[in-house]
Amino acid sequence: MTASTNATGDGGEGPASPNGAGGPARPVIRHNDYSPLIPPPLGAWTPSLPVSVVIPAYGGQHRLDLTLAALAAQTYPSHLMEVVVVDDGSEPPLRLPGIRPERTRLVPGAPGGWGIAHAINTGARLAEGEIVQRLDSDMVICREHIEALMRWHHLADYVVTIGAKVFVEEQARTPEQVHAAVRDGDFDGLFDLSTAVPSSTEATIRRLDGLRTSKNPYHVCTGPTVSFRRALFARAGGFDARVLRGEDTEFAYRLAMTGAVFVPDMEARAVHLGLPAQRVDTDTIVRVVAPYLAQRVPLRRDLRKEPGRRWLVPYVEVVLQAEGHAEPRVRAAVAAALGGSLPDVRVTLVAPWDRLTEGRHRVLDDPDLELRLVQEQFRHDEGVLLAPAPARDAAPVPFRYTGPVEVPLHRRSLEVMIRMINDKRAGLLVVEFPDGRTARLERTDAVNRARLLAGPGDDLDAVIERTHGVHRAPAAKFWPPASADRPRTQPGKAAPSSVPADSSAPASSPSSPSGPLPSQAAEKPPSGAPPSSPPPAARKLVNRIRSLRGR
Repeated sequence: MTASTNATGDGGEGPASPNGAGGPARPVIRHNDYSPLIPPPLGAWTPSLPVSVVIPAYGGQHRLDLTLAALAAQTYPSHLMEVVVVDDGSEPPLRLPGIRPERTRLVPGAPGGWGIAHAINTGARLAEGEIVQRLDSDMVICREHIEALMRWHHLADYVVTIGAKVFVEEQARTPEQVHAAVRDGDFDGLFDLSTAVPSSTEATIRRLDGLRTSKNPYHVCTGPTVSFRRALFARAGGFDARVLRGEDTEFAYRLAMTGAVFVPDMEARAVHLGLPAQRVDTDTIVRVVAPYLAQRVPLRRDLRKEPGRRWLVPYVEVVLQAEGHAEPRVRAAVAAALGGSLPDVRVTLVAPWDRLTEGRHRVLDDPDLELRLVQEQFRHDEGVLLAPAPARDAAPVPFRYTGPVEVPLHRRSLEVMIRMINDKRAGLLVVEFPDGRTARLERTDAVNRARLLAGPGDDLDAVIERTHGVHRAPAAKFWPPASADRPRTQPGKAAPSSVPADSSAPASSPSSPSGPLPSQAAEKPPSGAPPSSPPPAARKLVNRIRSLRGR
């Protein structure tokens, strides 16, 4: 590898680096179509990025020996590669074999935890390389494996690269045999690949043009060989050590929410020693993984079918400005958001809540009476967050809606909006009201992709237009005519949702409601009353309290 290759690829756009001075380029990639990245041929370029190969290991000393023997024969420069093996409590403890990469460390898992996710977090914290390559301790990789994945990281700094693999029944091989075969390019002769079991994800990768046309490419990022920048790892929050099965998919979902692009490289070949667990006991594996993903990956709509449930990560965040509105109006807007056809919604009420001190203050004549009533209505509600401002980043929530309090959502408004934004594959849906106001439904991954690419002074919506597209639609598409009745349902049962099992799945748009918005008069206070006047029932209660105080 002596020939130098332009690390920006061909047709790269955007700022040269996150801070505008040196570092990796950030070409504009639309959706997951990484075609603007032109990788150099293997062996015909000069790498410069250091990589840390993190291997979580629990027992299996012989398999680890074979993994390290293959790593010792890589074409990637040895001075740019370190290996961190994390012993996750093996008994007896693991040891480093004689055949291993020059810079290899064996460390114990950090105190206070266990499991694959915990071990990877330990290794990533100790890693010195700019890139983290996660590799299972029962993988034998070809000699170009690390090089093939690393070449993409030299082209853009927000890619996640995925290696190829097949499964073979373990065969008697020594570290010396593995090292020699990998070093000499005889990878195919090392194992009987005619009986190998292909990875199910590779069929998906081929069907979706190398994931270029994939709507949710994180699905195939299943862990045994995957690499990402340490900065991206930190931005996603690392692995969730509470997830004991499916930790790779859950982490890949959060990587997607940061705006990452997923690039599989089938030249990064590998053999996984042993058959996939799914072939041994599919039903049990699915049952064990399902609750972890149901709680943390909202796009898995098929795992959230029980009515009345609340989930760790909601599907949609609804942001409403509470200040300046009467408590009944805010309460109606929150009730509409939480009572719609989408069950897993969280509401963020924005107001200067820290202004409401707990010390002695006027009660009935408090200038902040309405805000205090809103606070007391929702401070104990798990579905409502009181915040001085919406969080800058909605992740890991995949959708954020921001709209006027004066126009409560219809029962199916969010459902129809999400269906439309998915059908259009847009990153932003702008809802236009007749009076000139707008509401927004944002895709979190698109917003964060735009933030990665936007330069100083760039309009974020304009960048979203380039990476995912911006779609505009009149509000009448999402609110039925005022005369339209809600769908009839059996008492005590919610109306069935038509959201597809996975939001990435194509679906026909429902018949769009047309006609005017619900009467704006319904949103206004009674004639002659100030905007913050309480309704008649509330006024009667206040008068009753005052009469009692006068006794």
